[in-house]
Amino acid sequence: MTVELVCVGTELLLGNIVNTNGAYLAEKCAELGLSSYFQTVVGDNEERLGETLSQAVKRSDIVIVCGGLGPTEDDLTKETAARVLGKELKLSEQVKETIEAYFQKRGRKAAQNNWKQAMVPEGALVLENKNGTAPGLILEAQDCRVILLPGPPGEMIPMFEEQAVPYLRRLSPEVICSKTVKICGIPESQAEIMVKDLIDTQTNPTIATYAKTGEVHIRVTARASGKKEAQALIKPVVKELKRRFGHAVYSTKAGCTLEQAVVELLKKKGLTVTCAESCTGGMLSARLVNVPGVSDVYRTGFVTYSNEAKHEFLKVKKSTLKKHGAVSAETAAQMALGAARSGKADVAAALTGIAGPEGGTSKKPVGLVYIACSVRGKVIVKRYVFTGNRQKVREAAVASALTLIRDCIRCYG
Repeated sequence: MTVELVCVGTELLLGNIVNTNGAYLAEKCAELGLSSYFQTVVGDNEERLGETLSQAVKRSDIVIVCGGLGPTEDDLTKETAARVLGKELKLSEQVKETIEAYFQKRGRKAAQNNWKQAMVPEGALVLENKNGTAPGLILEAQDCRVILLPGPPGEMIPMFEEQAVPYLRRLSPEVICSKTVKICGIPESQAEIMVKDLIDTQTNPTIATYAKTGEVHIRVTARASGKKEAQALIKPVVKELKRRFGHAVYSTKAGCTLEQAVVELLKKKGLTVTCAESCTGGMLSARLVNVPGVSDVYRTGFVTYSNEAKHEFLKVKKSTLKKHGAVSAETAAQMALGAARSGKADVAAALTGIAGPEGGTSKKPVGLVYIACSVRGKVIVKRYVFTGNRQKVREAAVASALTLIRDCIRCYG
């Protein structure tokens, strides 16, 4: 079955609000085995919304509309959907009572325009809104089902998961399952070449590569009559990807980040870590401390932007800074060793570079970053030249540092 998503709101078109609802619903519908070929964002305009819905109900089995169910005059979704499907709006006493109870619980009175939300298209299935006043609705036409959901994610997501999903499961005869193989240290172009034969011959499951900053994710997706059958189709493909990419695969767990994989490996090896950062200004430490339980392994962090700070806190030699400069392999190595000593940590990572947009030279261009990792006195330094603006350079440097830490501690012991 096909599903089409329509997200309503002029604020989405203007970029005032990011359309997270569209991404969420697309992912969830795919998991339900629904094929999606069209997504539309339309403003709060009755004529354009009507045109969009008229086209959607003709070409899709299910249309999910998100937003425009509020009490104000520019909330037109329900009225427009009813008109397109030829259904009359009638007052629902049940919905009216629910709205009254919502306001009474909060010690407030409903405004007159709230009763607009109690008007329901004839024959509609009402979805209770436990987190707001706008009920969801399911309208069934001859060849299409239209599901209307409120726009605020705090209302939409629980309503969709608790009430719309069971309804959709009864409609879809298949499920779609995915598993993502997460890789670090290999560029997307190389990763794609390594799986090109699998992509060229794919049927079910399918394989798709996605570039992340410093990472590549390969998603394996299968369609089957049930979850177990889909997982059985996915398993041998994931096994083959692990064989091809080897240690570059840091996880296949949903939600697992590179920093989480690094923290888990540190715990497994019984090692502690510290960071010394110049151009990244604490971004590496920030990613690590985002991981729950990192306090077991993370000792401290140093942001040593100036040469004086590098010398004072990390004991980088003045002669090294004078001869090789702050952005050099020699300085990065001494930063890592100094951080390990000062932080009393087994592992230390250090970053020093030129994030830009100024400060580069022909010998040391903008984007040049040296990253060092020390594991109990043994230090490795790598040279990188990243592209993009200042933020992109810093983000890429942090991702590369996490990969280097992982590689070094993986080989330890």
